[in-house]
Amino acid sequence: MSVRRLADASVQPATFAFNEANAAAAEQWIAKYPKGREQSAIIPLLMIAQEQEGWVTKAAIETISDMLGVPRIRGLEVATFYTQYQLNPVGTRAHIQVCGTTPCMLRGSEALMDVCRSKIHHDQFHTNDKGTLSWEEVECLGACVNAPMVMIFKDTFEDLTPERLAEIIDLYDVGKGAEVKPGPQNGRHGSEPADGLKTLTSEKAILKSTRDKEAKAAAKAAKDAAAAAPAPAASAASGPVAPSKSSKPKTDAPETSPALATPSPVKVAPATEKAASVRAPRHSAANANQASPEVEAVSKPRSGPKNKAEPAAAFKAPETKQPVAKTEKPSLEDKNRPAGIERPATVDDLKLISGVGPKIEATLHSLGIYTFAQVAAWKKAEREWVDGYLNFRGRVERDDWVKQAKALAKGGVAEYIRVFGKKPV
Repeated sequence: MSVRRLADASVQPATFAFNEANAAAAEQWIAKYPKGREQSAIIPLLMIAQEQEGWVTKAAIETISDMLGVPRIRGLEVATFYTQYQLNPVGTRAHIQVCGTTPCMLRGSEALMDVCRSKIHHDQFHTNDKGTLSWEEVECLGACVNAPMVMIFKDTFEDLTPERLAEIIDLYDVGKGAEVKPGPQNGRHGSEPADGLKTLTSEKAILKSTRDKEAKAAAKAAKDAAAAAPAPAASAASGPVAPSKSSKPKTDAPETSPALATPSPVKVAPATEKAASVRAPRHSAANANQASPEVEAVSKPRSGPKNKAEPAAAFKAPETKQPVAKTEKPSLEDKNRPAGIERPATVDDLKLISGVGPKIEATLHSLGIYTFAQVAAWKKAEREWVDGYLNFRGRVERDDWVKQAKALAKGGVAEYIRVFGKKPV
């Protein structure tokens, strides 16, 4: 965004005050916000001031900030942030904003700016000699379908050609801007296709009641036409032939009985219908697994034994696996139990060994294990005893407690980092 500054002091008016109508409008805007939030009305009040004066003056910013109890620097921040506020004097009769964003640029907005340069001023934000007109290039104004376009005050003029824009500028220059009709300037309505509507050309079909009336009228006309037409000769080619039932199997099964059809074309007594009905057979797993002789030409089960041997390496989902039986803890009297010591005055922080938490450390203390040197001296049988006692299933070996303990016993955290390349966790 370009730097936006207030106009030079030489063109700034000394004071500002809303006229009677705008003062009432300002009070209405302030009343829309809850008590203590009146400062939120600064944006509409600055716009009212711009519509009254033609641009936003320094005096207007200060007066409105004082009205709302807003620090003047905050009011200045709002006015200089939003490009909708004109901070310099603009044309007294029209300030023309030309959209230069991609859709309008592709449709000829540069030619419109050339018209503004030739008829108003070569540079933006400068008035013509009489001070009645000025122009600027702006970002998208929201009429991309009807590009290119300009905005004058609150009205947009779309589907412009350089010639039509020149005519509009001339009318505003002589004070006849009110005679120009806003919107598309090529005769199109709204944002419909330039060469006219292709769909929804009639609004009658939009209403359901209208569609229903038209459908009934068409059906009645078709019926009347069919009644007035002569009867066709009985021939195979005179009309569509009903589908043949020759391929339909003829059986005595209740499924094909016309008495059981729903709705039934044959009306029968309830007793006859009940007699034709057959109760479903009882379920039999053995019979259900038998293949029909007509299909297999032999009486045999559809499938083999349910329980098939699986390869030992077959994958099974964890939830379907048989639970592993828990093994008993090794005895505390076992000869492979690591030797314990009396609690020394200084106890090593066994939690520095990866895999040892507060609970495991307390268990090791109960076994008389207090130092890194003790863990570093464990033989294979002692490691297996500790692993079984803690029910770790090989964790002591996987995490290599002995190697970690040796490093910590030799040089603490510094030696651990040197050996493993990371801090102990």
